[in-house]
Amino acid sequence: MFKIGNIVARRSYSQDLFLKILDIKKVGREKVAILGGLDYRLLADAYLDDLVLKNNKEVVYYQLADSQEVYKKFSKVVFDRKFKVEEEYFEIPGKILHLDGDKEYLEQCRRTYQQLGLQAKGICKSEMEQPKAILKALRENPANILVLTGHDSLLKGKKNLRSLDSYRSSSYFVQSVIEARKFQPNKDELVIFAGGCQSNFEAIIEAGANFASSPKRMLIHALDPVFLVESIAFTPIDRTVSLKSIIGHTITGIDGVGGIETRGQLRRGYPRIELGS
Repeated sequence: MFKIGNIVARRSYSQDLFLKILDIKKVGREKVAILGGLDYRLLADAYLDDLVLKNNKEVVYYQLADSQEVYKKFSKVVFDRKFKVEEEYFEIPGKILHLDGDKEYLEQCRRTYQQLGLQAKGICKSEMEQPKAILKALRENPANILVLTGHDSLLKGKKNLRSLDSYRSSSYFVQSVIEARKFQPNKDELVIFAGGCQSNFEAIIEAGANFASSPKRMLIHALDPVFLVESIAFTPIDRTVSLKSIIGHTITGIDGVGGIETRGQLRRGYPRIELGS
């Protein structure tokens, strides 16, 4: 009945999220589906008898509701920035390097970066590959802001929220941040966001990230990293970003994303010119 690519929901979670079947494996006598969120950075597994297949109409309505929520945040970001423009100056926002474990999420983020007027290089690397790939990526793609994300989750039955062993991918995000900090230790020269759904927030921050998920071990939206770093990229370098304001720009909010005081990455120039002319 089920096959890879099907959109499903889980009975045990009151069908709260729609997920895509990424793989189906046999565990003992049972078949287990590996699931990825359509719009939240969750990687999970479930027995097939826990799944409900969703039809095209249900999927369209689900994605429409999500699109409306994204549009609200997008509009707020653009509206807030509109009133910060100082007409006498030209602006050079921070450059972004984004490593993502999910190809489809990366493409969503790439399109949104473009719509927001940001320079962003996207590289698809699995969470496991990111620690080994990060130094080469940083050397080849100079950036002011680094995003390390993909899928994560708190493993079933695990109660020690501080232990990296309790998470599917948090240890890889921690390792990647440590490697990135070997390249650039200064938290204002290279601003780092790292994590996915339910990630070990404290461990990622302690490793050297400026921002991470997830303080309350909540699911985070695929575009949360984009809306967060947009605010950093467009905050002038002589100012510290308003933590409450930029986290308020995300879809998940403070339950899903947190961070430390950080300088913006926008450089202003004077007098105003049209760059590239």
